[in-house]
Amino acid sequence: MLIMPKSGSQNNGWLEKDLPGELAADINKLAKEKKLSEAQKNKLMEELSDRYSNSQVTPGDAVGIITAQSLGEPGTQMTMRTHHFVGVAELNVTLGLPRIIEVLDLRKEPKTPSMLIYLKSPHNQSREAADKIANKIRQVVLGELKKEILMNISDYSIFIKLDREELTMHHVSFDDIFNILLKQLHGYVVEKQEGGIVIKQKEKEIKKLYKLKEKIKEMPVAGIKEISHTLPIRRGEEWLIQTFGSNLKSVMMVDEVDETRTITNNIVEAGQVLGIEAARQVIIDEITKVLEEQGMPVDHRHVMLIADIMSQTGELRSITRHGITSQKSSVLARASFEIPLKHLIDASVVGETDQLRSVVENIMINQAVPVGTGLPGLIVKMKEDSAAVEKGKKGKKND
Repeated sequence: MLIMPKSGSQNNGWLEKDLPGELAADINKLAKEKKLSEAQKNKLMEELSDRYSNSQVTPGDAVGIITAQSLGEPGTQMTMRTHHFVGVAELNVTLGLPRIIEVLDLRKEPKTPSMLIYLKSPHNQSREAADKIANKIRQVVLGELKKEILMNISDYSIFIKLDREELTMHHVSFDDIFNILLKQLHGYVVEKQEGGIVIKQKEKEIKKLYKLKEKIKEMPVAGIKEISHTLPIRRGEEWLIQTFGSNLKSVMMVDEVDETRTITNNIVEAGQVLGIEAARQVIIDEITKVLEEQGMPVDHRHVMLIADIMSQTGELRSITRHGITSQKSSVLARASFEIPLKHLIDASVVGETDQLRSVVENIMINQAVPVGTGLPGLIVKMKEDSAAVEKGKKGKKND
């Protein structure tokens, strides 16, 4: 027996109780796979129908205002603190109210950008295996790979002696370092020497030699740009890598990385690399994580509504005067949120009309808002008085 969606609505004419056809087809498929009995299938169908009905919103419900209140109230109770990952000071992440503000303002660069990198098997089976990939991913500067850097003032040169063990650990060779220095240091003579690399300065200035030494120490030579710290952590039965810094595109190109699950907390970057749906999911996850960490869980649908509003046009928009507010069709609604004079003058210049269709503008002019019972409008057709009509017709004939 196939479970088919019923036709027509029940109980409330506004809401559709019956399940969509695709969902009914999925239930049939699941019932077949799990070998459910007739009674079990019908019970599952009935329960899902109830959940589907309860998940709908009656037309006229002020979902935006309820969402704003539901997140705004917990927001006033939040702390301004940041937390550390597993007690490691180098890996901290912004939480609480500052993180909520970052998400809603859609900051291009979060204060503490971070990634959660999942690994393919067998690299996720032990800490040692995850450590190797973490060392491969983390951006390494030359100062971490050297045994010593010596300055020779007599011939204005610098000698770099490299640590072979560090080179092996970070998957970089002596020749790689030499080629990077050769490419980066224009105007200097770079030569190989037994046990190291020599850089000669053509100009005989001691200050420039000191600056060159400091520049060499901070020169990136291995790993992925922007990933300054990595830390293997255990989640359930597998090991993954927590990072400080974010570079989603480059990390996903590493062979050992599971690109289907790896994600960043940088919403803009997620949108650029994975698309608008992925960015929407990051918004939901980040807001939910902050609220749960603070012990203030909010109905998931409120968070989803915010994410939908920020991504509904196919491009990410912040909840600021430059984002969502600036694109409202109502002049008065735009003017109600910061810099009112500018919006009113701009609308006057082009002769813009406000249709008064939303909540804010109707409140401003002391009019019933189109929410709940204020949503429907009554139109009354008056019945004509037949005696008056006949009298009118006779009057016209006499004229």
